[in-house]
Amino acid sequence: MELVNRFFSDYTVIHPYIPIFIFILVVAAFGIGTLLLAYLIRPNRPNTEKLSPYECGIPPLTRAGEQFSIRFYIVAILFLLFDVEAVFLFPWAVVYGRLGLFGFVEMMLFILILLVGYVYAWRKGALKWV
Repeated sequence: MELVNRFFSDYTVIHPYIPIFIFILVVAAFGIGTLLLAYLIRPNRPNTEKLSPYECGIPPLTRAGEQFSIRFYIVAILFLLFDVEAVFLFPWAVVYGRLGLFGFVEMMLFILILLVGYVYAWRKGALKWV
């Protein structure tokens, strides 16, 4: 321990971070150790039922790699995009009084950019379900 104290005596900036580094090492060792232990003691008995696409006992009606329409993904991505962008409105509303006119103009530009993206997606037909 004395050797460690002498080594870090010149590095006073590092002292507060040593418990964090130790914690990260313990967490990594626990995670890796748990996965290795589970791999070593788990039973490995594959059969046709376990290797089927669904393990619920019901025979699959379609093949496992069935393709979905791209519209599902586009609508989901657009929802996430506009939902995440709308989250930026809350912190702005909280500090609106301190931002003044500059903050208002910046948020209006932000909303205008969002509106242009929304109109573009609408015109391209990305929001049509049929």
